[in-house]
Amino acid sequence: MKKITLLLFLLTSLVSFGQITTSPSPAIATGAVTLNFDKAGTPLAAYTGTIYAHIGLTVDGTQWQYVQGEWGNNTTQPALTLVSGTTYKLDLTPNLYTYFGVPTTSTITQICVVLRGDTGSPQTTDTFLNVGAFQVNLTAPAAGSTTILSSGSSFTISASNTDGNASYNLKANGVSINTNAATANYSYTQTNITTNQNYELVVTQGTNVITKNFTVIVNPNTVTAALPAGAVDGITYNDADATKATLVLNAPGKDFVYVAGSFNNWQPSSAYAMKKDAATGKFWLELTGLTSGVPVTFQYWVVDQTPVANSPVLVKTADPFSTLVLSPYDDPYITTYPNMPVYPEGQQFEVSVLQTGQQAYDWQATDFVRPAKEDLVIYELLIRDFDTNQTWDGLAAKIDYFKAMHINAIELMPVMEFEGNISWGYNTAYHMALDKAYGNANSMKAFIDLCHQNGIAVILDLALNHVYGRSPLARMWVNDPDGDGFGITTAENPYCNIEAKHAYSVGTDLNHQSALTQYYTERTIEHWMDEFNIDGFRWDLTKGFTQNCAPSPGDCTEAYQADRVAILKQYADYQWSIDPDFYVIFEHLGSGGTAPNTSGAEEVEWANYRADEGKGIMLWGNYNYFFNEFSMGYSNTGFNAIDFEVKGFSKPRVVGYAESHDEERLMYKNALYGAVNGSYSVKNLATALERQKAIGAMLLTVPGPKMIWQFAELGYDFGINYCEDGTYNNDCRTNPKPIPGVIGYNSDPQRLAVRDVWGKITNLRTSNPVFHTTTFTVATANTLTPRIDVWNDALSADVLNKVIVLANFNTSAQTVNTGFTAGDWYNLMDDNTTISGTTTTVTLQPGEFRIFGNKPAVLGNEAFIAPKAALYPNPANNQFSISVDAQKVEVYAITGQLVKAYGANTQGYAYDVSGLPQGMYLVKITDAANRQSAIKLIKE
Repeated sequence: MKKITLLLFLLTSLVSFGQITTSPSPAIATGAVTLNFDKAGTPLAAYTGTIYAHIGLTVDGTQWQYVQGEWGNNTTQPALTLVSGTTYKLDLTPNLYTYFGVPTTSTITQICVVLRGDTGSPQTTDTFLNVGAFQVNLTAPAAGSTTILSSGSSFTISASNTDGNASYNLKANGVSINTNAATANYSYTQTNITTNQNYELVVTQGTNVITKNFTVIVNPNTVTAALPAGAVDGITYNDADATKATLVLNAPGKDFVYVAGSFNNWQPSSAYAMKKDAATGKFWLELTGLTSGVPVTFQYWVVDQTPVANSPVLVKTADPFSTLVLSPYDDPYITTYPNMPVYPEGQQFEVSVLQTGQQAYDWQATDFVRPAKEDLVIYELLIRDFDTNQTWDGLAAKIDYFKAMHINAIELMPVMEFEGNISWGYNTAYHMALDKAYGNANSMKAFIDLCHQNGIAVILDLALNHVYGRSPLARMWVNDPDGDGFGITTAENPYCNIEAKHAYSVGTDLNHQSALTQYYTERTIEHWMDEFNIDGFRWDLTKGFTQNCAPSPGDCTEAYQADRVAILKQYADYQWSIDPDFYVIFEHLGSGGTAPNTSGAEEVEWANYRADEGKGIMLWGNYNYFFNEFSMGYSNTGFNAIDFEVKGFSKPRVVGYAESHDEERLMYKNALYGAVNGSYSVKNLATALERQKAIGAMLLTVPGPKMIWQFAELGYDFGINYCEDGTYNNDCRTNPKPIPGVIGYNSDPQRLAVRDVWGKITNLRTSNPVFHTTTFTVATANTLTPRIDVWNDALSADVLNKVIVLANFNTSAQTVNTGFTAGDWYNLMDDNTTISGTTTTVTLQPGEFRIFGNKPAVLGNEAFIAPKAALYPNPANNQFSISVDAQKVEVYAITGQLVKAYGANTQGYAYDVSGLPQGMYLVKITDAANRQSAIKLIKE
């Protein structure tokens, strides 16, 4: 079974073949088949909900092909029908070929099935049901097995079949080595085996063909040799010689490793057996004969001659430090990655991509200065749900939207290689590889470059608490009783824990007290900082970085853990050693306030850590409850916790937010639970949207870093558990959500009015130094009329140095005190109109707010400074885009010859250069204001 989504548990309960049967039995591939299930005596016996089938086939000898839907997706996986009592059925009609979409030229020999509950558990184990009366039994070796031999040994293959004589053809590495045209009992011994053998035993009876696969690996007697100077884990390129690259794998407890790849036709000889460094125990191999600029694919074949119970002898895996991996599970469905290398035919599991002589990205923004931590207004987004393009190029085309919001940082949910193509990204498998679903690395760099040119920092969400099942860190030491290559890890694993050492189990828990895990983490940090010029990390689930809370975590996870504090300080120091101004943000959400021996006390320690140097770790501050109570019209206490001083921090380090990817959308709950007072109803869309403006005022004017979740500024009102079919279910939490540009939000005047108000508040916030202060109060004495006072005594008397923010979240008008001092005051949201300092009260309508200042506010240009044109991706393959509207675009050869010319096009238009040869070009851009700029373009 391919555990390729959010499968969190491996159940050990067994179900007999007798409880899952077929009618007819055996099933016939060319006719209708009914799958019958009696849940009595199975793990589903007490379960009363809908039963779903994770179902596929064994096709041409390979199990789990043509799987229907995705694990856990109740909208795509078939549901069983209750017949009576404890019996269920699933009809597979009109025949297996049509139902599963299998070419009729292929041979179906098994139905593969796991039955599960609606949340993924309980579940049965993998069950395989025969198809057809003709069956083959491979008696030696076991089907799918790997046998380790010494060089020169002999190997015997034995098999038998039902229903009379059959024809046997034994192939080794694709070449037929023995045949028997008429027998029901086959045996053959191959002698003097000196090379690795991938066997296929093809058995034919009439029109029926069954193939059994198995492998022999020859022990190469690993050579001991010192690791080359400068070689690090993963791929080390030779800067002086583009025909060479060195591979290094750290696999403690393994006996030997081969490197298979496109350079040896995936049949590695002893020349591709990795050497072993005596000092470190690392395996390594220098590849030669590579061609500069040409990608090659490879995989490690990792062998343990004496594995622990249920662990495989051979694990085939990509490099854990890969920066690009190809997947047989995901790649067939990706259309957004230009010129993606093809997954090698006939292989299994992920493979790594290696390419010497790669062109370095030509960064345009070389003088970007990050906003101070205290001034950050972060926009958190998920590329998948942001617009219909779902790509880096699509994000780049939205740069004007971000500028109109006046945010100064974008936080991206995880973009590292995750399992599946439709994900939040926290099911990471390869932390240094960019997920191909969103485009290639140069497109990501072009987006970051464009953000930097427009004053916007880019922060990456990093999920290093855990890895998921496809990760080499999990798969090289795997408990795999069903032999599919996946499972839970073993006690031998030097990177991972068998069970999570904290109360928030996700995937396979990483052991951050392991030196190997620390090395892997620091290499991941270094890669994204150095290669992509990012500005910060948001560290996901930092509570999981302890080793102290297992097997029964209880309250331990919420208590102070010294090992967790120390390791996360170490990682923060490592980031700052590379870039002293780097943003370090933890999603800790500590409990216990600031009391000693609580996880809240850890936050205080981190926030104050090196804060006197201008550093200090920022912490996510979840104020969703308080803001939602306000928006719905209900009293609450504790909103003043958004003041960093309440948390005990010496500097503003709380990244406060009303919504995040993990929190329910305010507008969704407004519609369901909003207060009603006569004709005034928060459940009314127009009313709730008007109140959303006041939410922006109360969030964005509090000094210190703040965060907006995507489309909160448009009053996004689809709940977090919305399903594609319009229903709501917890299982749909991470499913795709409606895109505002598709459902009309971007043309709705009421929603755009909220966006404009939030943009103006953010403009006010980022343009006036009064908000860069540690002197402010957040008062909630009357809990539905909160008040914020901000002042900055370091500013001169002739500029804005005092701000008062008032709001009314009641369902009726309220008169509130202004607290003005002498002199004129100004309504900063109403073009700085004057109000007398003698005004002691103002009346606010329900949902209304005011922002007053003792001087007029300075506002940045709504459109910002005219953006400098940026070209992306660069290098480009078949096309490039430009970040501005252009009147004319001309492409010149480096010799000065005009080779392409284009007329007027809007930003993001795809300019076709597929017909140009590889090389360097100059792109001359005339923008809509007739300004001209020239940018170098590398055509790959």
